[in-house]
Amino acid sequence: MNKKQIYSWALYDWANSAFATTVMAGFFPIFFSQYWSNPDNISVSTFYLGLGNSIASLIVALLAPILGAIADRGSFKKKFLIFFAFLGIVMTLSLGFIAQGMWPIALLVYIFSTIGFSGANIFYDSLLPSVSNEENVDHVSALGFSLGYLGGGVLIIINFLMISYPNSFGLVDAVEATKYAFISVGVWWALFSIPLILFVKEPKFHESESISDSVINGLVQFRNTFNDLKKLKVVATFLLAYWLYIDGVDTVVRMAANFAFTLGFDQASIMGALVLIQLVAFVATMVYIKLANFIGLKNGIYLGIAGYCIILFAGYFVESITHFYIVALLIGCFQGGIQSISRSLYSRIIPENKAAEFYGFYNMLGKFAAVFGPVLMGSVTLLLSNVVDDEIRAARFGLLSIIILFILGGYVFSKVDIEEGESMAKNL
Repeated sequence: MNKKQIYSWALYDWANSAFATTVMAGFFPIFFSQYWSNPDNISVSTFYLGLGNSIASLIVALLAPILGAIADRGSFKKKFLIFFAFLGIVMTLSLGFIAQGMWPIALLVYIFSTIGFSGANIFYDSLLPSVSNEENVDHVSALGFSLGYLGGGVLIIINFLMISYPNSFGLVDAVEATKYAFISVGVWWALFSIPLILFVKEPKFHESESISDSVINGLVQFRNTFNDLKKLKVVATFLLAYWLYIDGVDTVVRMAANFAFTLGFDQASIMGALVLIQLVAFVATMVYIKLANFIGLKNGIYLGIAGYCIILFAGYFVESITHFYIVALLIGCFQGGIQSISRSLYSRIIPENKAAEFYGFYNMLGKFAAVFGPVLMGSVTLLLSNVVDDEIRAARFGLLSIIILFILGGYVFSKVDIEEGESMAKNL
């Protein structure tokens, strides 16, 4: 395969992971609670943050498979990726200009930025079969995630220094520095998306069609995909399992900083933990994929599910900053691995000529999971805070409630026959 295409594709993970790290996992949850929302009512802020994440995920989930089908028909994967990336970049830049107390506007802009981030990922994932083959797909997928963690880690370190020492960067205070951090993410995202736009080629499996014809034919193809899923039972089973266990992963990513803030840890400690996750995951993802190739991809998924169950139990008992950093270290060890293996395993059991459409379903279920997870955690936290009259204890139970999804996901995944799936995908 063309190395320029592989690295250009993987570099987009470096580009957009800045949003996942600095905005989604890092500064937005804390800044939303302390600056835009009500800092004296953490439970309510947690609920609104979870609601915002869920709304964004729901919108992407509903659009994903339809847009995927249209993209496959008209060879629009890159065009749709550029559109959603542009939406995410503009909305992320806009976060830097929202005044204090304007939490509805902040939440709305965050929802649209998340739609851009998640929507672009559908078409980024769907290009994986175009830049890899059966022999290197696991490595290429892991390379993307690994570069993503490194890129996200580099920028969040810069952003953290900006916020910790604003005067050294010519800024007034931490508030202004945080706003510039959001702006820096938008610039970073745009800049490092350029190689994918220029060098990654999109193969055409259909004759060229107009946008209107692609929409009509794409909707027909979307309907036909349900019939394909009846034939590809391995794909359907995997998607159900993925929907369950990736919920926990996404919820930890989106709500961990807010949970740590609820426990009383300061922003510096939380940002340090996020940097630790990024740097550990950069190395661990590549190691994890080698381990998974040795023990088998299926066992690699089981390992990730078991790891996250341990993480959630450990998170429930966190008391000190040392405990918190140990949990962060564990997240770094497992997060990139389970995501990377899931993506590359899925590429093996779907028809390549319908990659965007099937990745639309893949991302749809991932986003439907993220609809449920943050709301579950936020709702349990809010309800129990009224029952036990202890916000911290309620937050611990909110975190622990996510573990059931990993258990159910592991059980359903045990029914997936990878070899049968690969065979059926080639014969469809």
